[in-house]
Amino acid sequence: MRLELGKRWSRAHYTFLLRAIVVTAFVVAAAGGGAAQQGAVDLVIRDRVGAQARLAIPNCLALTTDTETVAASETIAEVLGNDIDFEREFRLIPRDTYASVPTGRSLDDLPLEAWSELGANVVLSCTVERISEDQLRFMARLFNVAARSSLFGVEYSGSVSNIRVFAHQLSDEIHRDQRGLEGVARSKIAFISDRNSESVLGLVENRATKEVYFADYDGVGVRRVTVSRSLNNNPAWSPDGRAIAYTAWRPYMDVLVSHIYEGRLGTPAAGTADSQNWLPAWSPDGSQLAFTSNRDGQPDIYIMNAEGGGVTRLTNHPLIDTSPTWSPHGRQLAFVSDRTGAPQVYVVDVDGTGLRRITFESRCDRPTWSPAPFNEIAFAAQTGPGYDIKVVDLATNEVRQLTFGLGTNESPSYSPNGRHLAFSSTRGSGAKQVWVIGRDGRGLRRITSTGNNEMPSWSP
Repeated sequence: MRLELGKRWSRAHYTFLLRAIVVTAFVVAAAGGGAAQQGAVDLVIRDRVGAQARLAIPNCLALTTDTETVAASETIAEVLGNDIDFEREFRLIPRDTYASVPTGRSLDDLPLEAWSELGANVVLSCTVERISEDQLRFMARLFNVAARSSLFGVEYSGSVSNIRVFAHQLSDEIHRDQRGLEGVARSKIAFISDRNSESVLGLVENRATKEVYFADYDGVGVRRVTVSRSLNNNPAWSPDGRAIAYTAWRPYMDVLVSHIYEGRLGTPAAGTADSQNWLPAWSPDGSQLAFTSNRDGQPDIYIMNAEGGGVTRLTNHPLIDTSPTWSPHGRQLAFVSDRTGAPQVYVVDVDGTGLRRITFESRCDRPTWSPAPFNEIAFAAQTGPGYDIKVVDLATNEVRQLTFGLGTNESPSYSPNGRHLAFSSTRGSGAKQVWVIGRDGRGLRRITSTGNNEMPSWSP
C-alpha cells in the first residue's frame, strides 16, 4: 500500500482554555512511507484543566458513491473511534446520539453549533473518494468547536483494501499532536495459536500444532508466520518490527528468527539435540538476543549476536535460570530462577554482576520489562490454582496486581508506549485467549477468539 501525507492547513491563533500551543510536523510511518510535511502552529484542545476533551467522530463524507467508498467512510470512523477510545485520552461522544446532528456538506462546512449543543469540544471531519480503480483519497480535519477553527488536517491515499491503516495512522497523529503521546494503533501483536486445527507431523498421537501468528493491536488482520506443522512458542518482536524470534521444536528446542518481510529464516543459536535453546529476547538495539540454553549442562541465560555467533554465558548456577527480558537501556536483564526454591524474578547487569532478587511470590513466570519512562517489570504470579498478572515498581519495590483470579493469566507483554499490557487468559470459556489491559488495570479487552491463543508479544 502507498500511504502519502498531504499538507496541513494553517490557521489564526486562538486562545482556548489552557492557551497552549505546540508546533508539530507529521511523520508518516506506514509501509510505503512518505515525506514529512512542514508543521503549522496548532492549538492543543482540552475541555478544562484536568478534564478530557469531548470528541465526536461521525462517519466520513463519501465524495464518490460507489459501494466500497461508502463502506470505507463508515469503517474508517468506526476504527478511528475504537483507536481513540483505547488510549482513553479523549471522552467520545456516543455515536447513537449523532442522529440529531445534520451531516456536514463538505470537509470544512460542519454544523458546529449542533455539535456544541451535543456537548462536543472537538469534531473530526473527514472525506473519502475513489481516485482510481483500487485507490482512495482520505482527508481529515480536527475542529475546535468553541473556537470554530481547524486544529490540523491530513491527507492520505492508498489501497481500498487497506482503509483501516488510514484510521490507525490518524489516531496516532491525533494523539501525538494533541496529547504528545505515541499511540499504538499501528502496532502489532504476535501470538501462538492452534486455530488451523492441524496435527503435529511425526507424532503418533493427534496433537495440535502451535504456530506463530500476528495481528493488528486490536486483533484484526491475522497473518500466519510459521507453517511448520510442529510446536512453536514464545514469539518476540525485533525492535525494528521486521522479525520475530521464537522457540521451535525440530524435534529439539531451538531459537529461530523469521524475517517476515524478507521471507528468510535464521537459526542463530545453532541448536542440536544435546545443545538446546529457547525463550529468545531481543536487546533494545536489535543487535543481540538473550536466550536460555542447556549447552553447558543446566539451563542458564546466554547472550549472542542477533545473526548468530558471539555467544556469552550470563548466569552460571546449578539450578534453572530462564525467561530473560532486557531493560529498556540494554544494561540489565531480568530472568526467572529457582535458585532459592520456588521460581522468582531476578535482575542482573549484562556483565553478570549486580544480581538481586525482586519478587517474593509463591511462584513467578515470564517477566517483561516495561518501556521507558516506566521503570517496572510485569510477570505472572501464582495466586491459587492459577496465575495472575502483577507489576513490580523497580524504584519502590511496590507490587500491584492487574488481574484477580478469573481463569489463569500469564505471559504479559507491554505495548510500545508502556500504557497497556497484552496477556493470555483462560477466563470465560476456558480456552486460552489474548487480552489487553491498561497498566492501571482498566480497559480490559479480548482480541482473539478462534482456537487457543497465547504467549503474546507486542511489536514496536
